[in-house]
Amino acid sequence: MTVIDTRRLARIRWRCRRGLLENDLILTRFLDAKGATLTEEQVAALDELLALTDNELWDLIAARAEPADASVRPLLEELRNA
Repeated sequence: MTVIDTRRLARIRWRCRRGLLENDLILTRFLDAKGATLTEEQVAALDELLALTDNELWDLIAARAEPADASVRPLLEELRNA
């Protein structure tokens, strides 16, 4: 398990700044708790989620929708429980 470096984490944190406050709060809380221990797989899943619009992302986090790609489900569950 490879952990990401500090500079990369800072870039991810910047990308997690969203227009929808609910997403912003959950992503920030998640990164505060687990950002330093993110694996490459988690970063890849987070990249995929961050490519979504704010409303699409919120629907996934709020469990109003399920992701088309099963590889993001473990990270999505962590976000839902953050």
